[in-house]
Amino acid sequence: MTEERSPGAASASLWEREEEVRGVAEAIAALRADESSSGSLLMVRGEAGFGKTALLTETRRIAKAHGCAVWHVRGGETLRSVPFNVVRQLLQPALLTLMPEEIREYLGDWYDIAGPALGVTEPGERQPDPQGVCDGLVAAVRRLAKRHWPLVLLIDDAHWADQETLRWLAAFAERLDDLSVLLVVARRPGEVSGESARYLDAIAEAAGSPHTVLESLTPPATAGLTRATLGPHADGAFCREVWAVTDGNPYETVELLAKVKDSGLAPVEESAAELRELNRSARGRGLLARLDDLGFEATRFAWAAAILGTGISVDLVAKLATMKRDEAVRCAELLRTDRILTAPDPAASQAGAGELEFVHPLIASDVYDSIPGGVRTAMHGIAAQVVTDSGHGAAAASRHLLKVHPEDDQELVEQLREAAREHLSIGAPDAARRCLERALVEPPLAETHAHVLYELGCATLLTAPATTIGHLQTALGMPGLDGHARVDAVFRLSQALTHNDQLEEAVRTVEEEAARYEPGAARMRLQAVQFMWEGIHAGEGTSPGRSERLAALAGTCTGRDNSERALLILRGFDAMTHGENAEEVVEVCDRALVNGRLAPGLGWTDTEWGLEILMMLASAYAYTDRLDRAESLYNEALSAYVTAGWSGGHLSLAHAYVGLGHRRRGRLREAELSLRESLRLAERVGRGLPLYWSATCNLVDTLLARGHVEEAWAIAEQYGFTPPYPSTIVLPDPRCVRGRLLLAVGNTKDGINELEQAAKAATVRGHHNPVMVPWAVDLARALAVEDPTRAAQLATDARRQAEHFGTDTAIGEALRCAAALETGQRAVRLAAQAVAYLESSPCQYEHAAARVEYGIAARSVAEINRGLTLARACGADGLVNQAREVLETGRGLR
Repeated sequence: MTEERSPGAASASLWEREEEVRGVAEAIAALRADESSSGSLLMVRGEAGFGKTALLTETRRIAKAHGCAVWHVRGGETLRSVPFNVVRQLLQPALLTLMPEEIREYLGDWYDIAGPALGVTEPGERQPDPQGVCDGLVAAVRRLAKRHWPLVLLIDDAHWADQETLRWLAAFAERLDDLSVLLVVARRPGEVSGESARYLDAIAEAAGSPHTVLESLTPPATAGLTRATLGPHADGAFCREVWAVTDGNPYETVELLAKVKDSGLAPVEESAAELRELNRSARGRGLLARLDDLGFEATRFAWAAAILGTGISVDLVAKLATMKRDEAVRCAELLRTDRILTAPDPAASQAGAGELEFVHPLIASDVYDSIPGGVRTAMHGIAAQVVTDSGHGAAAASRHLLKVHPEDDQELVEQLREAAREHLSIGAPDAARRCLERALVEPPLAETHAHVLYELGCATLLTAPATTIGHLQTALGMPGLDGHARVDAVFRLSQALTHNDQLEEAVRTVEEEAARYEPGAARMRLQAVQFMWEGIHAGEGTSPGRSERLAALAGTCTGRDNSERALLILRGFDAMTHGENAEEVVEVCDRALVNGRLAPGLGWTDTEWGLEILMMLASAYAYTDRLDRAESLYNEALSAYVTAGWSGGHLSLAHAYVGLGHRRRGRLREAELSLRESLRLAERVGRGLPLYWSATCNLVDTLLARGHVEEAWAIAEQYGFTPPYPSTIVLPDPRCVRGRLLLAVGNTKDGINELEQAAKAATVRGHHNPVMVPWAVDLARALAVEDPTRAAQLATDARRQAEHFGTDTAIGEALRCAAALETGQRAVRLAAQAVAYLESSPCQYEHAAARVEYGIAARSVAEINRGLTLARACGADGLVNQAREVLETGRGLR
């Protein structure tokens, strides 16, 4: 860096930033080179005042000079509690250029999901899934980016962005590979913690390395900047003192030099001693002294502007500062003249940005922090009223309401509850949680307190089940929560306990509550919920006689309401797991439907019952060979969640069960695709949850069926498919799948031990469905050499249970196992019987395997070829290779 730099070369804050500017220019050139090129992300880090904003301003200038569309937004320190604030401000200018029908066209299926978060449409009646809203915002930017290519997105002060925006930004950054956009994010190091910090770390990881890290100016650069500002006659000693006073901070250097210029101070060594005093007036106590010099009214105006944070207009500040408009205009001019406030840059301003903004975020922070605590609290209260009176609603006023001092104000409690409802309606549960937690501090009246806790528990159910448990338990221990609200609170508490892997406590909670009620709708609902959680419990905690009690209760049900329908579903699922007659299982399940469809109020997105009971219904059909009905329900779930924008755990589970349906059908390629998508979504929700096990277990099972043993083992290792197992039932049984995996990789001893454990667990639970928990046939095959007597007994028992259950798949699989243990003509006869049954089964992979095995046993080229054709159609590469190998050797075939 030389001192001869031209003053017009760039912004003063860009001294010693040539390398960074060059990197920006190269990224813009790459963006413009090809509309189909991959997107890129630049992360700029720097301490306060180190020139992040100046670099983004230069980025905007270069991009516009090369014909790029540029969208720019900045986070605000006092606005972090406003959900979707930054992403809304980023996208609204582009959306405002469209007609309403064009907005709907560009957002497509995401219009009703992401539209409320963006402020372009009113929220719907159903609470959106936060992950779905995030995905909708990603889709919105993707679609708009294609319209505005080449597009550059600039996000300044990302450390002050709201959490909802950061979640979107992290998701968007991961998907830049197939979208031609340049994203530049500037932030300070530190500043944030918790989820926001995690999202910023994810964004940094997506940007790759190295990041752009802005350093302080060197003495030569400071000298060059000084002479560019004050003239070439500034002497060396003066320049060195400028650097020493500002420590090379570009912002402080620019501000100090501006004050030197305004004061007429000569840039010579004799004046250097005055620089420290001038520098002190730029920030901190010096800034406060400057405000004092401007007068109390100007100080009040600055305070009010800092309280607003954004959308600063003279009229709004006048209302907040309770001053006449003429006085407000005079104060605004004083603050502009003294470089505290300025007019926004038209090129960077956003919709509704206001008439004024602070010259630098550092000044805004200093002014806000200088407001006396009591005054600041009172001004936030006034600001909330001003916002409400302006017709912006409780959610818009909530960031001010959160700052108001508690004083038993029940009107404030109701405003915060309303704000929470508005936040939930746009998919911002964390913002709702903050409002309700603040309402509790007020505090609410005794008769309202339990309801606020209940609402808080509902707000945190999807995002923090452990927190939800505490809130709902406290609410249920207080007076005031009665009737339907209390029953629903108990149900949601049991859901949270289940999601937090506390299933036994969930069962106990519902059981104790049900005992408090006389026979009726409320008690029946709670009894159904208790049976539901017991039905999916994989441990040993099921109460004695549970199945008998359930059968007796369901026997009185005709399906006249959803509580009775739920009990019928639970009875059908319980009978299926116990291996009772499949026809009877199907008959019970059919009685839970209305004209063959789910009843109103018992749909996939209805929250009164949850998705677990419907998955139990579909699975009862899946394991009784009624795959048409099962797949119809699985696909209906997937469609419902996609349409509603529920792209978190619900969608992951739907994909897992769609994959299970494909697997049962024998469509192994399609199953693998669905299950990989399920696992991708489950990773976003968090490991260890039941839905995570469903995705992983089904994928391992499918890969084994395909013959991709090494890949199955890699998935198991990568995703922790190993004991301890979850407390909820996973279909198919994970112990059986892991046992089969261990056998497939040659770990016979551990595989046998795993299947023995599967046998014990199934016996304790009374799970005798040989298709759902197929430990017996796998163990029999594994023991065929070392313990043929026990292997034969296991095969005989499996066949007896299969015949009792009565499905073609169960009987065919038992016969396949029996055939594998025999030789000669007996093996051929048993294999032929297996083919006969499995030919009538909807499970084509098992049919293909039986055909190949029968062909080998009978030495029939025709039968092996039939099996080979089926195996190819299924995507069962292992079976294909087995059949080909036998055909290629040709020994003894006819």
